[in-house]
Amino acid sequence: MGRNPQHARVAVITGASAGVGRATARLLARRGIAIALLARGRKGLDAAAEEVRAAGSRALPIEVDMADYDQVVAAGRRVESELGPMDLWINDAFSSIFAPFRQTRPEEFRRAMEVTYLGYVHGTRVALDHMAPRDRGAIVQVGSALAYRGIPLQATYCASKHAIVGFTEALRCELMHDRSNVKVTMVHLPALNTPQFDWLASRLSRHAQPVPPIYQPVVAARAIVAAADRPGRRAYWVGASTALTILGNRLAPGLLDRYLARTGYQSQQTDQPADPHRPGNLWLPADGPQGRDHGAQGEFSGRSHPHSAQAWLSRHRFLTAAGLAAATAGTVAWRRH
Repeated sequence: MGRNPQHARVAVITGASAGVGRATARLLARRGIAIALLARGRKGLDAAAEEVRAAGSRALPIEVDMADYDQVVAAGRRVESELGPMDLWINDAFSSIFAPFRQTRPEEFRRAMEVTYLGYVHGTRVALDHMAPRDRGAIVQVGSALAYRGIPLQATYCASKHAIVGFTEALRCELMHDRSNVKVTMVHLPALNTPQFDWLASRLSRHAQPVPPIYQPVVAARAIVAAADRPGRRAYWVGASTALTILGNRLAPGLLDRYLARTGYQSQQTDQPADPHRPGNLWLPADGPQGRDHGAQGEFSGRSHPHSAQAWLSRHRFLTAAGLAAATAGTVAWRRH
């Protein structure tokens, strides 16, 4: 058997300069894991790297457009050369556009799919090129509740996340067929307070927002780290809203269609008018070639939860099952007396 990912010494995180990727880098750095940070925008990357170093770990910031396969290949080679053999690869980079489908230009839709979906494909291929010959390693695909339930105004994002699920399921079967010790798992996230609502391209009349309940990025980061420790599970669901969305769509998809048709536009916008001149990050960093440091959290901290009971139970399901078994046995014993 290969080395357990919880003993990883080198990790790669795409989309590492902000949001969930940034929060995950902080947690892994505290374990002493060397981290390659892949993203666009020099300022955010450098700030993330400084946080990793401040935690006592090595950092390698690399500017990469995940839509460009050759850039991803070159980044993988740098990681192996400068940090050492990669044990863990976390795919988190994405871009998208808030707009009705008919207001999304074909080239925009294609670009969003290339960054988000093909970016995961490129990252996974490069990770496997290095991990498979050693027969060890873990790949974590950061997904979403929207990988199973499409919502209005986010057709590009939903399409990408749906595609990632199909790709990952096919890949998992192939790895099992090959009896590979490289593992791949997914972590499906709820609405999060990340800076994406400030940098994604938007054609909405009002400022975009996550649909409540909203969680802080650290909630997602904890789940991603747990998935890296136990990549044998097919998937992790984070947040009660994620579980309810996925299960609800299995049971009553038509009902959700009608509900989202009524509420989906309003719930994804604040009362504040959107800036029609705000640049998005679909093609380039939103704040110029160097970008800026957005950090991990967005502007909705006052409405965001720092913890998720459901996510904790999901990470500790064996402990939970043991507790339920003990409680059941105790109840049976009590009734017998």
